[in-house]
Amino acid sequence: MRGSTDELDSIQLTELISLVKNLYGFDFMHYSKASLKRRIMRIMQLKKYDFWELKHALINNTAFFQEFLEEITVNVTEMFRDPSFYRALKTQVMPYLATFQRIKIWSAGCSSGEEPYSLAILMQELGYKNKSFIYATDINTEVLQHAKKGIYSLRNIKGYAENYNQVGLPGTLTDHFTIMYDAATVHSELKKNTLFSVHNLISDGAFNEFQMICCRNVFIYFESELQERVLDVFYNSLCNLGFLCLGSKETIRSDYYKKRLKVVNSRENIYQKVG
Repeated sequence: MRGSTDELDSIQLTELISLVKNLYGFDFMHYSKASLKRRIMRIMQLKKYDFWELKHALINNTAFFQEFLEEITVNVTEMFRDPSFYRALKTQVMPYLATFQRIKIWSAGCSSGEEPYSLAILMQELGYKNKSFIYATDINTEVLQHAKKGIYSLRNIKGYAENYNQVGLPGTLTDHFTIMYDAATVHSELKKNTLFSVHNLISDGAFNEFQMICCRNVFIYFESELQERVLDVFYNSLCNLGFLCLGSKETIRSDYYKKRLKVVNSRENIYQKVG
């Protein structure tokens, strides 16, 4: 008989964090404990596992760990999420980026690819496609495989179309997809300028120099110490006068970085490297 999915206590949560780090090398120690606990509890409820059954599955079933990782790390996303953010990019950031010979963009924590493809479409519509390249990264190999294919349900694309319209770009969102039955595939020219790869924000460092970095709605899952470490990676990855874009509910608390990142748009949390 399956055990009950009782509430995880702090000792059990710490034990699971240590287990995952030792077995698989993923360190969730500085993730928001409330968010981590909520997501693990959801897994236990879906699987009808108690704490001991969850431990057993993590130790003995590597395929289950992929499910576990996806539930812990995948963020809800959509194309042109928060249209006001993309309008701010269009009017406040892109005219400046246009002065660069090459525009390299890092979409960090890209999940299933909706954000980097939105950025690719934006660059295309503004006429910067040929001088821009987007590096899209995530910790999760499964969602990256989905992102690389660039295939989304037609129902979702129709849902994202209103976001696109609110950004004020020409035509329609479906102009950028090949439609077959109930699926929509991103056009090949958008894929050509987008590279998806694995990157762990917690343990991996800077890997290129970028004119813009987008990491939206990821910071909220990190404790302040981890936020500072990730900010350090972003700051060292930005070229001078490059732009950092965070989610609307996120903020830079560090006095050190407040002096080195100028606020471009406080509502949309867009910053420019000045120090």
